[in-house]
Amino acid sequence: MPEVKIMVLMLHSAPKFLNSWKMKEEPKRLIFGATPIALLLILPLICVGVDFFWGNTIPFGRWTQYFSSSEPDFSRRVSGTVEEPESLEFLLSRLVRGEDRINLEVTGFACDKDFHSVVCVANQPVRIDTSNMTVYVSSYGILEQETVVRPYARQEDVLKVITPVHILNGNITPPACLYNHNVPAVIFSSGTTGNIFHEMNEIIIPLFITSKQFQSRVFFILEDYKPSFMSKYGKVMSHLSAYEVMNPAANRSVHCFPGSVVGLKYHGNLALNSSDIPGGHSMREFRHFLRESFDLRFRHVSQIKRPRLMLLSRRNTRRFLNEDEMVAMMEELGFQVIVVARSKIISNLNKFSQLINSCSVLVGAHGAGLTNELFLPSGAVMVQVELLGTEWPSTTYYGSTARAMGVHYLRYKIDPEESTLLKLYGRNHSVITDPGSLFRNGGYRAARTVFLDQQNVRINLVRFRDTLVEALSLVTDSDL
Repeated sequence: MPEVKIMVLMLHSAPKFLNSWKMKEEPKRLIFGATPIALLLILPLICVGVDFFWGNTIPFGRWTQYFSSSEPDFSRRVSGTVEEPESLEFLLSRLVRGEDRINLEVTGFACDKDFHSVVCVANQPVRIDTSNMTVYVSSYGILEQETVVRPYARQEDVLKVITPVHILNGNITPPACLYNHNVPAVIFSSGTTGNIFHEMNEIIIPLFITSKQFQSRVFFILEDYKPSFMSKYGKVMSHLSAYEVMNPAANRSVHCFPGSVVGLKYHGNLALNSSDIPGGHSMREFRHFLRESFDLRFRHVSQIKRPRLMLLSRRNTRRFLNEDEMVAMMEELGFQVIVVARSKIISNLNKFSQLINSCSVLVGAHGAGLTNELFLPSGAVMVQVELLGTEWPSTTYYGSTARAMGVHYLRYKIDPEESTLLKLYGRNHSVITDPGSLFRNGGYRAARTVFLDQQNVRINLVRFRDTLVEALSLVTDSDL
């Protein structure tokens, strides 16, 4: 009965449509009935007045963006005018599609579920008890239902550290509120930490995808809270939310919110798809967001006067056995070389992101450290040394990401003679002749043991020189 559904939605949405239409008519009279000078004088008073009476605090730095040429945080410019920010109900509805969106409109609660992620959305007032991480959604006329969500972007990752969230929906009697908030809550878990690939891939990028549209008017509740994670990504959190991140284990209270999101949307390995839920976001936009969050200096590689190359040096597996000779060749070509091994500076992302951003070229063997390509300026080059057995993850994780965000990607695929696996297994072993067979027959764990944990490399300097010459030409010939 599609006609019935459409009629229900029309009846449900009509009052809101009329109210929003009336609200938009008056600003139009003001804009077209006032002189440009009067408009400039009145707009600051309107912004301050809205903030004062409705209690939605806008930090001064963001408030001034109403009058800058850059994209404002709480409004958007269309044809020279400033429109009101989208309604909360509309923003929440972007996180679901199809039947799920209809359910959200009719009942006030729906979940978007796919292979990777589960995101449950409530577009009506909710109560969240942080003592047991239960979300209460009162949907009258519906029998009580319970939905349990592991608020982590990749549901297929079986991580014991993920604390589940219970969502009770229907004719329920929620506990009394102790604290009231005027922005929606987003609940997610910090999961496992210490590896920048997994932190970016499964937490930071999905958090950006899920919450960026709210333009900082959102409240984060961080399950499995870790001070080390907050220290590392505090700047990211503060650029996505104007409010302090809550540690529910230390709070243990009942909070009221005008809506909620449980879980984070995942688009793929270090990926943002502009056509996927909620729509419109890209890797270039995310990298711009990182540059603002960490206050990175260089926007484009042409701003770096002397070509600077960072070599990621590994100390355990996937080591460059002739690293000194590699560095000498890089310097001979004219690069200023920075060799970075595992150290405190890598774990201090606030400082390390600045260092990466000052480089024209990033070189490293396949591994999590290449995730730092996210901080390179536009037009820079990422050179990945592709080891035996790493062709698919090398391209999928880092090659595609580099190209999607405006960074040149050069692939240096080693020959078997450059790998220590040749000596370990012999030239005729399937590890050398058919690396994919190990994945097919033994699975990821077996392949990881060989290709990631047992393999080191002695670079062929003659072949590698050609790759570096190409990288140098790309960054020296690059224009804004």
